[in-house]
Amino acid sequence: MKEIVIISGKGGTGKTSVAAALASVAQNTVIADCDVDAADMHLILKPKIKHSDNFYSGVKAKIETRLCVSCGECERICRFNAIIHTSGTYTVNLLDCEGCGYCYNICPAGAINLVEQLVGQYFLSDTKLGSKLAHAQLGIGADNSGKLVATVKKEAKIAAFRNQIDYILVDGSPGIGCPVISSLSGADFVLLVTEPTRSGLCDLQRVWELTTKFKIPAGCIINKKDINLPISEEITQYLQKNGIYLVCSLPYDNDFSQAITTGQSLVEYNPSKWKKLFVNIWKTITKELI
Repeated sequence: MKEIVIISGKGGTGKTSVAAALASVAQNTVIADCDVDAADMHLILKPKIKHSDNFYSGVKAKIETRLCVSCGECERICRFNAIIHTSGTYTVNLLDCEGCGYCYNICPAGAINLVEQLVGQYFLSDTKLGSKLAHAQLGIGADNSGKLVATVKKEAKIAAFRNQIDYILVDGSPGIGCPVISSLSGADFVLLVTEPTRSGLCDLQRVWELTTKFKIPAGCIINKKDINLPISEEITQYLQKNGIYLVCSLPYDNDFSQAITTGQSLVEYNPSKWKKLFVNIWKTITKELI
C-alpha cells in the first residue's frame, strides 16, 4: 500500500478542502484524519463509528493522602508549582503537572504514584463515500498529539491491509510540529497545499525543510493563486528551484467556503466544476507512486 500525506505550513490554505475533494474521487483508499488537535474531516465525510478505543499517554503525579507524611518535599522541589498544600493536605493540580516524576522519586514515604492519563479516543468509521476513516479526538489541553497521530495511522494501515486497499490518504496538521512529523513518518508522497501570501510562502519553506529530512517526494497545490499573482510566481520559482512538482494551481473560489458550510466536499457541492479536476489531480499523484 502507498501512503499520501497532505500538509500545509499554515492553517487556512484549503488543505482539508483539498483532502476531502480527493477523498471523494479516490478509489480503493482509506482516509486518515491526522489533524487530531482540530479534527474536521468528520464534518464532511459523516462517519458512522464502527470501532473506538481510549488513548492513554503520558503520566501525572497523584498523592496518596493516606500514605503522605506531610513533609512538604514534593511542594518544595516542584518547579511547575503543581503541588497544592491546603489544610495540611498535599494534592496535585493536574493542569500544572508535567509528569516529570521528580516528586515521585524524592518522596520519602512512597506516597506519590505516576498515573497514566486518558487523553483522547480514536475511531475507525465507515463514511458516506463508502471508504474507511481513521480519526481521533484529543482531550482538551491534552499533550502527546504526535503519539495519537501515530495511532490513527496504525489503525488506517490495519484497515487497508485487512480490506486489501492500495492507498492511505492522510489529512495532516498545519505547521511543522510533532503531529506533522508523525504524519510524515512512513509516507510515500507528500502533497503541500499553500496560498500566495507572504506568510504562506514562508511557511511553505519551513514545511518543505522538514519534509526534506524524510527524503519523501513531494508535489504542491497553490490554492487561491489569483489573489496575489506576484507571490504566486515566487512560489512557483521556489518549487522549481527545489524540485517540487507543481500539481495544480487553483483560483480563489467561494465554493470552498460554501462546500464546508453545507458539510460537503467540493466534488459533492459542485461536481461539474470540480470532479474532473480532482480526478486528474488524483491520477497525477498516483502516477508519481508507480
